[in-house]
Amino acid sequence: MSEIYDVIIIGGGPAGCAAAIYAARARLKTLVLDKGFSESALAWAPRIANYPGTLGEISGKELLGRMIRQAQGFGARFLEERVFGVELEQDPKQVFASGGTYQGRSVIVATGSMARRERVPGEEELLGRGVSYCATCDGAFFREEEVALAGEGDLALEECLALCQHARRVYLLIPGQQIQGDPELVRRVREEQKIEVKEETRLVAIRGRDRVEAIRVASPAGELDLAVKAIFIYLKGRSPEVEFLGKALEMGEEGCIRVNHLMETSLPGVFAAGDVLCKELKQAVVAAAEGSLAALSARRYLQRL
Repeated sequence: MSEIYDVIIIGGGPAGCAAAIYAARARLKTLVLDKGFSESALAWAPRIANYPGTLGEISGKELLGRMIRQAQGFGARFLEERVFGVELEQDPKQVFASGGTYQGRSVIVATGSMARRERVPGEEELLGRGVSYCATCDGAFFREEEVALAGEGDLALEECLALCQHARRVYLLIPGQQIQGDPELVRRVREEQKIEVKEETRLVAIRGRDRVEAIRVASPAGELDLAVKAIFIYLKGRSPEVEFLGKALEMGEEGCIRVNHLMETSLPGVFAAGDVLCKELKQAVVAAAEGSLAALSARRYLQRL
């Protein structure tokens, strides 16, 4: 506890790594803590072709590795440790992790939203091999294939329509009797010939050896298998990873962190970025931009102390 960092970043995905790059390059003493740098949503993406500055396709793991090496080149320190508690109202702030207690003058929370507690059988095993949480990111890899999307709400409907640009058929699995969402989006989904809506249908299991081969669904008519090459999951059970925060910060209704336009949370010196925020658009490039802005705001905060 004798060492005090200028910035402690909790989370090593695109938001956390971008924050580390900006903070370390500004000569701030920077520490990044993550329970597993290969466990973020970006790291699970098998192929990425739309990240600015990358030519051709690159795996999410390699892209994340480049970000980490870039931040380390500027002097950021990365430790693979699980954070289980924080004390954010005192100065310096304290972060309690599996490897010890760390002190920082500012903290950036960038833990993402991979904390959906109830996963179906096969989901974790086939994540990145046909199981995806981002149709915009991965839909192009399934051209002329049959795929499925489980979820509801405007974002799920928008992503379902986006899949139609690539897939031959899209099964939309919704839990209720009617599609929930913006009326215009609902109309477009109903009129799209590539989309087959399955009401009152629940995702039960995902099957396949090396990659997704089929999904098991339950409906009023019983359980059946659908042969698909991918399943895109937008179920409301996905939640930000914020358990370690307790009641330290102001949260949204779904457990996300509220910030202002400068990524400032309800506590001075504490910032947040990436998919842990209350927002709908979840893209690696957006998270990276938010992480960069959080680091710039942290630098300004430290200069004013």
